[in-house]
Amino acid sequence: MPTSSASATWEGVLRTGRGHFTAGSKAFEGDYSFRTRFEGAQGTNPEELIAAAHAACFSMALSAGLEKAGTPATRISTTAACTVEKVGDGFKITSMRLETRGEVPGLDQARFAGAAEAAKEGCPVSGALKGNVRLELDARLA
Repeated sequence: MPTSSASATWEGVLRTGRGHFTAGSKAFEGDYSFRTRFEGAQGTNPEELIAAAHAACFSMALSAGLEKAGTPATRISTTAACTVEKVGDGFKITSMRLETRGEVPGLDQARFAGAAEAAKEGCPVSGALKGNVRLELDARLA
């Protein structure tokens, strides 16, 4: 399996400095700062990147599980919300909430919810976060 990479550069002090990241594939890049990360300013931040990775990984895992069960999805749409909070003297990612909607012909809500729970438990990004971040899931058929 290939190893994925990205790089980031930070210039200046924490509150007024600025950073830039680039995916190893060059498929995306962005600027970030203290304000985009902790004060809601326009722009990206590391938590947004983790949320994007989790939404993508979870969607693929759910699609694979549904296909393996003989009920392939025509569409899986997932939003991930990554929450960072002040904890003690620093900051910590405390929760990740996944909201997924699926179009799966011939599948009922209960089976979809079960497949989504299995995907949440089995996707590699969930595995990396498990035990350190509260994972929440809202799974419904579209």
